[in-house]
Amino acid sequence: MSTHNDECRRSLTIPVIALGGVIFLISLIGFLGAWKNISCLLWTYLIMLFVVLVAIMVFTVLAFIITNTGTGHVVPGARYKEYRLQDYSSWFVKQLNNTEKWTHLRSCLVKSDDCNNLSKRYKTLKQYKLAELTPMESGCCRPPAECGYPALNASYFDLSYHPMSTNIDCKLYKNARSVRCYDCDSCKAGVAQYMKTEWRVVAIFNVILFVILLFVYFVGCCARRNAGGSDAKGNGR
Repeated sequence: MSTHNDECRRSLTIPVIALGGVIFLISLIGFLGAWKNISCLLWTYLIMLFVVLVAIMVFTVLAFIITNTGTGHVVPGARYKEYRLQDYSSWFVKQLNNTEKWTHLRSCLVKSDDCNNLSKRYKTLKQYKLAELTPMESGCCRPPAECGYPALNASYFDLSYHPMSTNIDCKLYKNARSVRCYDCDSCKAGVAQYMKTEWRVVAIFNVILFVILLFVYFVGCCARRNAGGSDAKGNGR
């Protein structure tokens, strides 16, 4: 995540690092409780770890539910797909239609290399037409195919033609680097598809993490039981 050039995607490292820090602190409490045989610390460890397990489970279930809708649509004569905002969950649509949040995302997209490097990567029109564009490249860097604007190169379209579709995105698209289709619903849909893919990866990672922490939790329960047994023996003496 930290290797991305734009700050929006790099910022995704913050919650990951925060989660790692929380798990480390909880593990440290459990380690000290088991090492010193302190029942109070072990109880604290088990309760905190249980809360983390529940939070991971809830987030993972919600992530799978939210990312269960939305898919690409085949473009005739092209290898890339186009995406439609209405195909995605209402939560995604609500977040992306939030003016403040989209303004921030839009500024990141303008600064990113998603659109700015297309003309460098695809030097000929033939290469561009055969390219497998990412969801954000197909949604934010070009007008929808239904508009019928002929491409002159990978980053410039002939807008003198009257659009063949009533799609509002056809009028919103401009060739300027700071405009392109960043205000289009197709761009928001491309971002939704990117977020869907990223969330699915995080959800799968969370499932693995949940299984590992669940095993650790049971080990902690055993340590707590042993500590309780030792305390009972000590009191008996």
